[in-house]
Amino acid sequence: MIELNHLTKVYHQGQVKAVDDLNLRVQAGELFGFLGPNGAGKTTTIKMMAGLLTPTSGEVIINGHNMARDPLAAKGSLGFVPDNPDIWEKLTGLEYLQFLADVYRVPAAARQARVEELAATFELQDALGDNIQSYSHGMRQKLVLIGALIHRPPVLILDEPMVGLDPSSAYLLMDILRRHCDAGNTVFFSTHILEVAERLCDRVGIINKGRLVTLGTMEEIKARHSQGEETLEQIFLEITGANLPPERMDLNTSKALNNLGQHAIPR
Repeated sequence: MIELNHLTKVYHQGQVKAVDDLNLRVQAGELFGFLGPNGAGKTTTIKMMAGLLTPTSGEVIINGHNMARDPLAAKGSLGFVPDNPDIWEKLTGLEYLQFLADVYRVPAAARQARVEELAATFELQDALGDNIQSYSHGMRQKLVLIGALIHRPPVLILDEPMVGLDPSSAYLLMDILRRHCDAGNTVFFSTHILEVAERLCDRVGIINKGRLVTLGTMEEIKARHSQGEETLEQIFLEITGANLPPERMDLNTSKALNNLGQHAIPR
């Protein structure tokens, strides 16, 4: 579903390699976590995958479509959630979703039901008639998530999707991501919340200074890097030498993970 072949992005006349010869395959049905410290190259990689940045070299293939040679087909196959929900504030929530439905050519007969279903899932239905400028950060994040899901894409690419979500919405998003993969689709998301990656992902990759430094299931990574019962957090620190950001585990995400433990997401 996702192929990254020798993907490289260079800045400042070749002096800085934000992403350095990244090779990665993410299969259908796989929920993949992309981890790394601040400045490691996660967002640069994701923006190249979404077609927002042009690679210096290498290629991105989404659902069989080369992003450089067939960008419309590649972009039409994915749903994208950026790291910050900056969207048109003068539109209402419903106008924003109708616009995205037009862009992705969602049939008129299907879009209303999808908007209603997703808005109800994220408890946003009562705010769709309001201007986006009145939305809180969490409400904007929910709206962007609905927009990414509205055309039921085979590939979801999300950059820090749980930031700003309340516990209920964070749990629902985890459930949606798991079910999306169980239906044969692919999810690729970055996160600083290592507990989420450890509990939710089929495989994880850790990037540091633009290079992929480890890749595999949690069992494979622990066997490769652990001398005992180390957590992913401990392994992450050992591999990258990084300090985790203080927001790595906020109260909302903690509550969502508690729910995740009590009500296991179907696999």
